[in-house]
Amino acid sequence: MHLDVPESEIWRYLGYRGAVPDDAVRGLIASCLKQLEEETAPKRIYRVYPLSKEENAVTVGDLRLESRHLRRHLEKSTRAALFAATLGSGADRLLRYWERVDMSRAAVLQAAAAAMTEAWCDLCQAELAASLAGEGARLTFRFSPGYGDLSLACQPMLLARLDAARRIGLTVTESMMLTPTKSVTAVIGIY
Repeated sequence: MHLDVPESEIWRYLGYRGAVPDDAVRGLIASCLKQLEEETAPKRIYRVYPLSKEENAVTVGDLRLESRHLRRHLEKSTRAALFAATLGSGADRLLRYWERVDMSRAAVLQAAAAAMTEAWCDLCQAELAASLAGEGARLTFRFSPGYGDLSLACQPMLLARLDAARRIGLTVTESMMLTPTKSVTAVIGIY
């Protein structure tokens, strides 16, 4: 699948801070993006639920999330979507291979995969927004476990509500890391 991945985002992940990489690095970036397009299979899932709010927590469907920051983020929202997206295991396989063979390429591949993951999430969120546009609904930005005071410990429950393991192959380790690694979970407010 071809995604429009802003090269400037890859430069940012590589630490260029306003500078432009030379032609050799830009060629390596293009090669890494091509390889990622060939080897990944992006998937996503989301479900929209009613939202209730307490002083320092929200409940999305039947999932209670303790977080003052998420509560503030969802202040205007009346519903929320639980969201998960992944590039799939192909990105992880590529990264493991190149980490053994060529660390420079692995670093560029890591940056390209991170930017591609964000581009995929942005596209998925735009699709969700379009599906709700007829209602006049708008979306907040994604708020992921690990942001502010929203604990990573909610990952297993969030993934379970989405049936993400079966539907898109996304799981979580005991240390709360997502597998495949180029994946995102989030709560998106709808107002």
